[in-house]
Amino acid sequence: MSATAFGYLVYLPLLAICRPHMSKNIREREALNYHELPRPGKIEVTPTKPTNTQRDLALAYSPGVAEPCKKIAEEESEVYRYTSKGNLVAVISNGTAVLGLGDIGPSASKPVMEGKGVLFKVFADIDVFDLELNTTNVDEFVRTVKILEPTFGGVNLEDIAAPECFEIETRLKKELNIPVMHDDQHGTAIITAAAMINALEIANKNIADVVTVVSGAGASAISCTRLLVALGMNRDNIFMLDSKGVIANSRTDLNDLKKEFARNTNKNTIQEALQGADVFLGLSRGNILKPEDLLAMNSNPIVFAMANPDPEIDYDLAIQTRKDVIMATGRSDHPNQVNNVLGFPFIFRGALDVRATEINEEMKLAAVMAIAELAKKPVPDLVKMAYKHKDMMFGKNYIIPKPLDPRLINTVAPAVAKAAMKSGVAQLPIANWQLYEQELMQRMGLDNQLIRVVMNRARRDPKRLVFPEGDNLNILQAAQVLHDDGIAHITLLGSEPKIRRLMAEHGIDLPDVKIINPLEHPQQREAYGKMLFEKRQRKGYTLNEAERKMKIRDFFGLAMVEMGHADCIVTGQTKKYSEVLTSALQIIGPRKGTNRVSGMYIILTKKGILFLGDPTVNVNPDSETIVKIAELMANAVKRFNIEPRIAMLSYSNFGSSATSSTSKMAKAVKILQEKYPDLLVDGEMQANFALNKELINSHFPFSTLSNKKVNTLIFPNLSAGNISYKLLQELGGVEAIGPLLLGMKKSVHILQMGCSVREIVNVAAISVMDAQIIENEY
Repeated sequence: MSATAFGYLVYLPLLAICRPHMSKNIREREALNYHELPRPGKIEVTPTKPTNTQRDLALAYSPGVAEPCKKIAEEESEVYRYTSKGNLVAVISNGTAVLGLGDIGPSASKPVMEGKGVLFKVFADIDVFDLELNTTNVDEFVRTVKILEPTFGGVNLEDIAAPECFEIETRLKKELNIPVMHDDQHGTAIITAAAMINALEIANKNIADVVTVVSGAGASAISCTRLLVALGMNRDNIFMLDSKGVIANSRTDLNDLKKEFARNTNKNTIQEALQGADVFLGLSRGNILKPEDLLAMNSNPIVFAMANPDPEIDYDLAIQTRKDVIMATGRSDHPNQVNNVLGFPFIFRGALDVRATEINEEMKLAAVMAIAELAKKPVPDLVKMAYKHKDMMFGKNYIIPKPLDPRLINTVAPAVAKAAMKSGVAQLPIANWQLYEQELMQRMGLDNQLIRVVMNRARRDPKRLVFPEGDNLNILQAAQVLHDDGIAHITLLGSEPKIRRLMAEHGIDLPDVKIINPLEHPQQREAYGKMLFEKRQRKGYTLNEAERKMKIRDFFGLAMVEMGHADCIVTGQTKKYSEVLTSALQIIGPRKGTNRVSGMYIILTKKGILFLGDPTVNVNPDSETIVKIAELMANAVKRFNIEPRIAMLSYSNFGSSATSSTSKMAKAVKILQEKYPDLLVDGEMQANFALNKELINSHFPFSTLSNKKVNTLIFPNLSAGNISYKLLQELGGVEAIGPLLLGMKKSVHILQMGCSVREIVNVAAISVMDAQIIENEY
């Protein structure tokens, strides 16, 4: 069984699923369509075994299923061997405390629980069943979960109101023999504690000495404070506040949980508590902390303002008020985001992999220390590229790893697993840790983070993007996504009344969009026409013809990019690819130093990422052109911070069939290996050998790709490449991004006719990233 997220690869805001407020850049209709179409919900159950034949079905069910049943009846632990229990977590809620929405009931909480399942799958490859229980009775809740224990390898409690959540978790931990964790309590606490350890180190403060003000007394606040006390924070130096003020022993309205942090004090307000404080921990509501409150704190104050969507004090306001503040929030648009996704997927991954009977304090503390230590290590280029910070390093603006850091799974999960073993709750100890970490990386197909990295990088420095087909509905809907996500500054070409009418009819709101009708801008057409004439005057163009061409929106948009009035262009939604390509070559042309351009598709699969070339431009390339295609492909792959491992494809393996088609691929390999000794390239070879490193190793151990995971495939001609990517796309299970145009002087990408909104958004984001790179090169 596996949970498949519909479209999870594209939208980084998926990370906000665990914070289900309506983000400013997500619109109601888009969110509803995402959950409804093309099929309702975000997860599905798919078989992990063959089911094509009658024999397959007989093995899956009767009579074959009887054999594992008998084994499990003899020894119950065999259930982990023969079923999915060991990788299956229940996400359970009654919907009484959905963050940002409150008590909305079990049915209304289901989208959040499905979303949690998506995050489990995306970040840790853990399968999930979400269970929404229609009860607020603690005994009934506990009994229901208890009788479901045989089904699951672990239980994640979610969005349950306090104080019932504390009793529910405590009882289930005692009564179940599988890991149980209430993420709202412990997930937030673990990430907060990791960030706090590092913030205190940077501020040069001792955890035992600091005075801490905690705003909020709910499940998250109490759990965070408990964990900080376990790490050495002095309980007598903590002032906790609820909606009525400081929790003091003099109050008569305190429940048992709040009494745990009651103080003998005359302080009552947050202003009084913050006088001389070192740490502010906010888990309450937005904008309650004022600049004067921040100024009342000690030097190098630590402020964790984690209310969502609006923190207790605005990040920019806090930084302006105190230059020495060390600040963290729950938001992704500021440094130091305290995000539960840094913890819960990997904590459960480690617990499941050693078959832990619980998630104990030792395991939680191990997660804290692993996350804190990871922030001190050199940041991978992939992460720097995603967040467009070349100088990202441990310091006040980087006290906790980023959610896209691929090292989290093989840092946190092993730490948790080791702690489970050391504390005696592991039933399946791990012997080979190096092998385990390799298995974690292979399980995730971590190259698939690429498009999330691209989207994040694009929004860090949005560029001016022109869409010549501004009156196409898919283009307009893609422009909405790009605008809302802050990926690009959009210019639409076409009739403004028509475009505005389409926008109004379909609820598209682009307040800052620039709309240009080339027919209404004769001076621009004249300037652009003159530029084209100068480029093509010896190739059959007259000045008059060049100016007339600028009435065509593709020509006008390409001229905008060439003249520096736009940074990138995406077109081709309603035109033949070859026609648009010809225009692009005439107006912009290839990069200096190359006389060839090529097409590329990116294919995202569960097993990793594949780059395919050339499926769109060169019809029947000779060996020299194939070398140029490979060079362009290798450079493009490196731009994504991935080492290219290139297979030259054919129907032949290393000379097994000598024809012009096979020999040109072999000749290209020889040229490339001589020209670039460090480039991993080989062939000619059949596709199955290229994609199966064990197969190529057993049959052709001499190959430079033996035991290597190939990620770049070069086809012998356009037909082979085009057919292959379209087959992969239509058969399902993959996502194709492209086509991408390689080798152009400026950022130009040409869509295949009739692309979906998602495909347009993906290509546009890569176009913006290309424009960023080109800008830096020049």
